[in-house]
Amino acid sequence: MSKKAPDLPQPELSQPHRAGDTQAIPGGRITYLAPLPLSTGHPPLDNSKAVSECNDAWLDLGGGWPSASVWQLIVSTWLGFVLLCLIGFPLISMTLLPLNIVKDLYQGFFWMGVAGGLVGFLIMYLGYRSGIKRLRNNIPVRFHRQRREVCFTLTDTQEAVYVPWESLMAWVVEARGVTQYGVQQQYGMGVGYAHPETGKWLKLEFMSAGLPLAISNWEAIRAYMDYEVHSLHELQDPHLPRGKDDPPWEGVHTLRNARRRMRERRANGEVGPIFAFFWYAYHVIELWNLPGYLTEWEAKRLMKSRPKLRPAEVEEWSKPLPKEQWAKPSEELVRLSAEVRRLRAENPLSPIEEIFSEAYRRQGVEA
Repeated sequence: MSKKAPDLPQPELSQPHRAGDTQAIPGGRITYLAPLPLSTGHPPLDNSKAVSECNDAWLDLGGGWPSASVWQLIVSTWLGFVLLCLIGFPLISMTLLPLNIVKDLYQGFFWMGVAGGLVGFLIMYLGYRSGIKRLRNNIPVRFHRQRREVCFTLTDTQEAVYVPWESLMAWVVEARGVTQYGVQQQYGMGVGYAHPETGKWLKLEFMSAGLPLAISNWEAIRAYMDYEVHSLHELQDPHLPRGKDDPPWEGVHTLRNARRRMRERRANGEVGPIFAFFWYAYHVIELWNLPGYLTEWEAKRLMKSRPKLRPAEVEEWSKPLPKEQWAKPSEELVRLSAEVRRLRAENPLSPIEEIFSEAYRRQGVEA
């Protein structure tokens, strides 16, 4: 599941911004990447798993899918505790205590495993269900590249707001704050727009592990809208256990891909026999493919429920268009994009805000 970022510092809406502008904030800054959506030169990678689905016509940002690792944790923790109580504790007791005492203790171990395992499973499952409920109510932001438009659907009123692609605001945040745990560095990427009538923020933000990764998250969306990438497989981390033709959600295929990769690593000598033994032992304790089946079941339920959350007009708007009706980028964006690429080739190490500013200057674009 992608990590949403409700507590990141917010961009300033009271003044216009464009790609390359920066805004100082306490402990950091905000760098604007759009409008206009210019190439950043970063690889288009969705490291935050913010993109939930895409096809030839549209891309969804922010829906999210259940993670197989959550069910792996729930099942392995529950079964591991039960096995520890039923087998581990009795074996340890046999090395320290007489056999007759161990027999008397075994009933206590048995009920501790059953009751403790059940309570622990229920607590973890209830936490998981609350996360699934949040996912079920999420309406992703949809990017239609053939129309060159973005659709925000308000969850409370079901109102759909259509934003021209070249008018969408995008930003990355780097901020430092002090908590009880010490100094904390935060990074994130966001997209947004001001409602044309109410001025209310329509936005979506995600946490990221670093500033380059946050920029790459935006670049994944921009590259898709400009027909530079065409599938979810191209946008995702190549180290993830995901095949080219896999569905967008995790499931049994995810676990099978991970095991195939483990066999390849073992054959190539990247990991030793001890690592491989414990890796397989963990997957046995989590009941092999069971977490994948449970995750896939939840994902398919989400797949059926999400279209019902959107108004019928959005589903109609989402349909592909004949190629002759595809919207074209503005002349200004084409000129600036070409200039940015030339400057990037000349100065590959320059910060993107400097590249963008120089492109504006050379093309005579007013601030």
